[in-house]
Amino acid sequence: MICVTDELEKLCSLDGISGDEGQVREYILSRIEGKAQVTVDPLGNVIAFVKGKKTSDKRVMISAHMDEVGFVTTYINDDGTLKIAPVGGIEPGAAFGKRVKVYGKGGCVNGVIGGRAIHNLSSAQRKEIPEITSMCVDIGADSSDEAKSLVSPGDSVCFVSQFCAFGDGFLKGKAIDDRAGCAIMLHLIDEGVEYDTWFTFVVQEEIGLRGSACAAYTVEPDIAIVLESTTAADIPPAQGDSQVCRLQKGPVVSFMDRRTIYDKELYRLAFETAKDCMIPCQTKSLIAGGNDAGAIHVSRGGVRTAAISLPCRYLHSPSCVIHRSDLENAYILLKNLLNRIYDK
Repeated sequence: MICVTDELEKLCSLDGISGDEGQVREYILSRIEGKAQVTVDPLGNVIAFVKGKKTSDKRVMISAHMDEVGFVTTYINDDGTLKIAPVGGIEPGAAFGKRVKVYGKGGCVNGVIGGRAIHNLSSAQRKEIPEITSMCVDIGADSSDEAKSLVSPGDSVCFVSQFCAFGDGFLKGKAIDDRAGCAIMLHLIDEGVEYDTWFTFVVQEEIGLRGSACAAYTVEPDIAIVLESTTAADIPPAQGDSQVCRLQKGPVVSFMDRRTIYDKELYRLAFETAKDCMIPCQTKSLIAGGNDAGAIHVSRGGVRTAAISLPCRYLHSPSCVIHRSDLENAYILLKNLLNRIYDK
């Protein structure tokens, strides 16, 4: 059985911006073959039913999204560079100068996101970060004709970033949001579940929670647990509640964000479970962000929903950073919380 950290590394090596999650989906399908009853819906969600040792009158769904933020090619300039638009929320400062891959006509084309040279900027312009729509991808082409032989408008553009461990237990990579949730789900499927459980690996979270809305409508859960990564601002100069959450303080269980007010009983049960398991657990100190719970909890007649997130620095960048202990403790919390939900 692959450990959850090794699983995360494999998943983060794959590319899958919103609407183009095929690499990730095929890997997940290969991993759960023979371990679940699997369907792929028209949008591309993977819906897996895992038979447990027991049945329950509660239908519980665990969900994580497969997609990552990235870019899409919108236009090919006369000089052979590419204009791009963001797919998902990416700060311009996280894009400029970064290596990317463009999925073109014959496969991957390497490139770098660039823009006007600094010596061509005014003093005022040097203090500003250019918008992504004013940047371009340099693929080494000398003309539009050469570029057009390689790529087309609509092609996906993905960050290039090598997964690595550093320091004392820190992990860095692209797409940790939300391949970490996918890794935890795969690990749980490998171990097996006590009760019949539905797992949904969903698409297009980063552009509006679209896949989860469809998956929840199909599964019709009574209760859902959403696995995610959430912003940790635990580096200077942030202090107090502006840190939102912190690495090495355990998984994050939210009471509210901009899309969801979470089920209060499940919120309390998560913290009780963490305490009994003797693992750290924290909540977010600001009402911020959102995730697939926003679509799931209002599906059909309503779904009782909880979210377990990993605190993550530099979210939506090619260098997301989490701590191994938070990843492992999120898995422990999920497994034990799931059993308690069924036993109640």
